[in-house]
Amino acid sequence: MRGTKRPLGVVTSWVRRQPPKVKAFLAVVTGMAALVFIRFIVHDHDNLFVAAEAAHALGIAVLIYKLTKEKTCAGLSLKSQDLTALFLAVRLYCSFVMEYDIHTVLDTATLVATLFVIYMIRFKLRSTYMVDKDNFALYYVVVPCAALALLIHPSTSHNIANRFSWAFCVYLEAVSVLPQLRLMQNTKIVEPFTAHYVFALGVARFLSCAHWVLQVLDTRGRLLTALGYGLWPSMVLLSEIVQTFILADFCYYYVKSLVGGQLVLRLPSGVV
Repeated sequence: MRGTKRPLGVVTSWVRRQPPKVKAFLAVVTGMAALVFIRFIVHDHDNLFVAAEAAHALGIAVLIYKLTKEKTCAGLSLKSQDLTALFLAVRLYCSFVMEYDIHTVLDTATLVATLFVIYMIRFKLRSTYMVDKDNFALYYVVVPCAALALLIHPSTSHNIANRFSWAFCVYLEAVSVLPQLRLMQNTKIVEPFTAHYVFALGVARFLSCAHWVLQVLDTRGRLLTALGYGLWPSMVLLSEIVQTFILADFCYYYVKSLVGGQLVLRLPSGVV
């Protein structure tokens, strides 16, 4: 007698057989359902920002464990860590001069941890660094982000340098994971700790995006007006959405791998 399949397995199997357009539609519906769920259980939406930064910090902690216990940085992108340190440093500067709060403390801790990861990759574990696979050119993201920040930035009362810096770190954060995704695409195989780290980034991005979307809905658009006029408010929201969608494909294959009981994640061509 044939064994009964688990409900989760049946659903996963059904989703796997659907065409890309149906999968995209299901992803959108799932995301909307998650937003509705979060809206009802989280009353103070600022907590989502804290949770997002905590998820990022947890991902960094996983990396530190990998580097200190396994003594290897294979599969990690130094360039992605450099971009992360850059946008965190700029955001920390903006936080000190514009609005010192709990996020300043969290950003400081995350920056220190990221700098430690960079130190380990660049000096202690250099021999295991996959320099040939980490071939994403940083000027492809840094230069456009700087140019966009010059054109579209907050219209607050702060001086122009601070407003430019704020915009630059928002745009750079949205694309800072691209070198890591490029490295994983080059290798096609992602070991567990790196996969956990990137998934944690995906969770952090979703929570941050959910915070902004729910804030806009709850204030009926007044939040966007509070951020200033022109294109800047829309660009803040767009940057959050871009970050989420950049990692959406990877998160799908990560969950699929976990459901299938696979410890090592294998990415098909064209995923990232």
